[in-house]
Amino acid sequence: MHFLEHTTQDLRNFVSALKPASTQSGHAQRYPKLTIITPSYNQAAFLERTILSVLNQGYPNLEYIIVDGGSNDGSVDIIKKYEQHLSWWVSEKDRGQVHAINKALERATGEYISFQNSDDVYFPGTFARFGEAALKYPVDILYGDLYMITTDDEVTEILKTTSYDFDCQILEGMQIHNQSLFFKRALVEKYGLFDESFRFAFDYDFITRYTSHKTTTTKKIDGLGGALRVHAEAKSSTIATTIGREEHARVQKLYISTNTSPVVNKIKYLWCRVRKIAYFILRLDIQYIRFRLSR
Repeated sequence: MHFLEHTTQDLRNFVSALKPASTQSGHAQRYPKLTIITPSYNQAAFLERTILSVLNQGYPNLEYIIVDGGSNDGSVDIIKKYEQHLSWWVSEKDRGQVHAINKALERATGEYISFQNSDDVYFPGTFARFGEAALKYPVDILYGDLYMITTDDEVTEILKTTSYDFDCQILEGMQIHNQSLFFKRALVEKYGLFDESFRFAFDYDFITRYTSHKTTTTKKIDGLGGALRVHAEAKSSTIATTIGREEHARVQKLYISTNTSPVVNKIKYLWCRVRKIAYFILRLDIQYIRFRLSR
């Protein structure tokens, strides 16, 4: 069986129903407090699976916040079904996704924060791996890999990330994806909330803005996984090639060095491409290399 089929089976079982709470051993009591934020608006078809992908992690030090924008499709009923497991939730008209996340950021008390959109999910074991990594590597940003899934939770693709490089973030594009991103609340306190002027590339903006400061530390962690759900109503399907492209260019223009010639930037871009290939070759990740070559 192809490894993506195994992953599909694991995910479908994971988000099928609320699992009995389990007591984690080892470092559980020392895991840092983690705030998870879910912005929501009329995604009732997927929202419950997002919630289950958070709660079924069994993370022992969790603060879960859902900010709904006044849905009228049954989303509120789903939220109420799980409200005993939530630290706070609200359903009221807002200014959109970024405003919803910012409202939650202002209430968040976790040492680390992550947000998952109401149509995306975390993969099994991600929070435990995060907790273990946070104890071992007390960096500002921990992140993992991105999966692509369908409306019925079939895993169709995996996009593995590499170690972070700021030049590559600017010249090549997103190096870290919010679906498997955990960042310290201290970064928000230092460098500000998310920019509401962005409709699509707000994640590209805040990751770039936070990591533009040389004191910000990052670490790629194997086993951290989240999934982007591909469907007709998703932003990735509706405005990615229009507004999204314009907003990405806006961020790149802000941070790209004006003291460097286009030729040098082109060389840096090519280096980023080679660097990514070398990353997986040096780790002998033959399965992933074969998978990418087959696409």
